[in-house]
Amino acid sequence: MSSKIYVGNLPYSVTDATLESNFAEFGGVSSAKVMMDRETGRSKGFGFVEMANAEVAQAAISALHGMSVDGRSIVVNLARPRETTGAAGGYSASGYNTNKRSDVGYGNGGFGGGRY
Repeated sequence: MSSKIYVGNLPYSVTDATLESNFAEFGGVSSAKVMMDRETGRSKGFGFVEMANAEVAQAAISALHGMSVDGRSIVVNLARPRETTGAAGGYSASGYNTNKRSDVGYGNGGFGGGRY
């Protein structure tokens, strides 16, 4: 079973290859990915590394957490599962399906609506 590791506070100069090589000395690396900004193509300053097993991952976390890389103290810990939200981008279908209350809204007399 592989273990996914979060690596934060990375310098913008770190690439997928350098991230993988830093973790490879502790054991087998399944994948290493630095997250990039879609618009600028620049690193977001964090990434994920997938290690072969939990023991190797824990050894890498213990050794690399707080280590200085290009003058920045990196954060290394187990990745948490992504939190599921209603929809990506902050929009959801529920915004279009509002409750149809007869006492609030247009058409109930007065200037702009019903009782509040």
